[in-house]
Amino acid sequence: MSTSTLNTRFEEITHGIAGITPVERIPMDSPYEISNETYAALRSVLHDVGGQPALPEPYKEKGEAPWEMNTYVTCECLAMHETWNAEMRRRAENDLGATLYYGLPYYARWITVAAKTLIDRGLITPDELSSKIDEVRARLKGTS
Repeated sequence: MSTSTLNTRFEEITHGIAGITPVERIPMDSPYEISNETYAALRSVLHDVGGQPALPEPYKEKGEAPWEMNTYVTCECLAMHETWNAEMRRRAENDLGATLYYGLPYYARWITVAAKTLIDRGLITPDELSSKIDEVRARLKGTS
């Protein structure tokens, strides 16, 4: 790929991520002069939301969609075959960063870190994953 194509693709990805970033954020000017309040916010890990203000999103009761149940079963199978365990999954979710952690639905985080774990451990290649995604998409298009 040419540099201009890569730059364009990077801009597209950056723009896409900007659309799901947390709304409230204050850029810090200096890491050496921060308030106690800012320090407390910085040392909180993503999943440790106890006692923090709720996000401005109302709670909605819903059942799981088929893809969500398939994701759950896939992740349980990975655990059964000792590819990972629940703690490794949770840690990988936290490592996604705030933008993806809060921007992705619950089970989308699971399947994202499952794919990343399989690739990182060398169990599949990115090309194999991409090929399988294309295969499933084609199959689903044929059933709709």
